[in-house]
Amino acid sequence: MKVNWQGVYPAVTTQFNDDESINFETTKAMINSLVEEGVHGIIVLGTVGENCSLRAEEKRQVLEAAKEVVAGRVPVLSGVAETTTALAIEFVKDAQAIGIDGFMVLPGMVYRSTEREAIHHYQQVARATSLPIMIYNNPITYGVDVSIEGMGVLAQEDNIVSVKEATEDTRRISELFSAFGDRFVVFGGVDDIALESLMLGATGWISGLTNVFPRESVAIYKLAQQGRYEEARELWRWFLPLLRLDTIPTLVQCIKYAEQLAGRGSEKTRSPRLALTEEEKSYVSRLYDEALNNRIDLSKYNLD
Repeated sequence: MKVNWQGVYPAVTTQFNDDESINFETTKAMINSLVEEGVHGIIVLGTVGENCSLRAEEKRQVLEAAKEVVAGRVPVLSGVAETTTALAIEFVKDAQAIGIDGFMVLPGMVYRSTEREAIHHYQQVARATSLPIMIYNNPITYGVDVSIEGMGVLAQEDNIVSVKEATEDTRRISELFSAFGDRFVVFGGVDDIALESLMLGATGWISGLTNVFPRESVAIYKLAQQGRYEEARELWRWFLPLLRLDTIPTLVQCIKYAEQLAGRGSEKTRSPRLALTEEEKSYVSRLYDEALNNRIDLSKYNLD
């Protein structure tokens, strides 16, 4: 199975009202803005989308809202983050019926799987759908690393077509290409090493801070694809202080607060996540203001 997944895919936030109910209108407006500003795909219900904080029916409603607003303009992928393989299978079947274009599958939640267990989970989910699947390999957050040997096992599943590589070790990008050629579409999955990942051949970048500065994210990708690395580095270094927010435990709150500063959404998260402290907000505000005050005029790159 081949897919044309490439470019910048923001992991979008799920917007909430003050009472922690989902604000579907704001969520749709935010997704629409991202598509209009040039992102190449959308990922809903990832970590940044607070998947594990949503009830089963709410997840289906978010998928329906995303599919409606995107209206076929770019691929819409859904995160799959469930506590059991059976629940993950049930979810992908429902999501396929809704019309989602593919999945980003996480290992089983709460319980920390061994690699053998994670591989089995991915296999069973893949066999429950005809849609293409991206493996989310994030050993730092989820406690299990699917090795190159493990990816060799998963390569036998025709619809496992992609991997979001978030080991924080860019050597893994090269190892994937050396072992499998173009068998997998490889996405960089750590914001503050995304440019390095693109330079090593990753065909895309899955990002949280793209929700705040989508045009700049797309410009970095385009410059890297064109081999214009000096210009890409200039823009990258401007963005890097904010991108580092994606690597800390409060990444969801930081991204949402930055969205609020940019007038793109609300900082509201669902408990147990709490709002940032005033000190934490001050830090994010300082980074955002510095980025805004030193924002680079993208027209200089002649990318459009």
